[in-house]
Amino acid sequence: MRPPLRAVAMLAATAALVTACNSSDDWSEPRPTPSAIGALGPGFVDPSTKPAPEATITPQPGSWADVHPPKDYRVVLLTSGADNPTKALVTAVKEWADDEHVDLRTIVVGNAHDTVPSIAKAMEMGPDLIVSAGNDLIDGLALVTPNHLDEKFLVVGAELAEPTHNVTAVDWDGASFRGEGLGMSSTYDPNSFTADRCAAAVRAGVAAVLNDLTGLVVWL
Repeated sequence: MRPPLRAVAMLAATAALVTACNSSDDWSEPRPTPSAIGALGPGFVDPSTKPAPEATITPQPGSWADVHPPKDYRVVLLTSGADNPTKALVTAVKEWADDEHVDLRTIVVGNAHDTVPSIAKAMEMGPDLIVSAGNDLIDGLALVTPNHLDEKFLVVGAELAEPTHNVTAVDWDGASFRGEGLGMSSTYDPNSFTADRCAAAVRAGVAAVLNDLTGLVVWL
């Protein structure tokens, strides 16, 4: 952790609520980079061509179903907002973590001023992956992620306008918020954040990350 972000994260200690699920250790011990269990099915991506940076891929439905994270995969869920789409995404992440025996810890960001410090706190925890749920986090992620290319991020239900190779997003018709500067998509539909859609977004996104298909938008 770089000193400036460490200092900012300390200021956010009282602003973010952190919880743990299936926690088996304190994450202080280093370990090898996690590998996927299982393989992507036909139609997730063209196996003969690696997608270009910032490309959008449209995998066949269910082509990610056989990919699973290793047990105790370390994930921090960053979430902000009490709107129904954010709640649906948070539920999907937690249910996925429970099903897959993921070591999940959650940081709830209270307001916009806490976004960057909370992202810093998440990185300081040493996760394998940081998952973002909530449109209010996008501007902060756009600021932080280019300066921490060794950290892996997954954004569900939104995307960054100019993602670096460490940021993967999952979107669909009805989602695709890209930051306050760009405004809300004209096709935004909160009703599109169904339980099934959000669950698929989490699983497809994690499958992409575990297979090094990062810096992309996965379109469902």
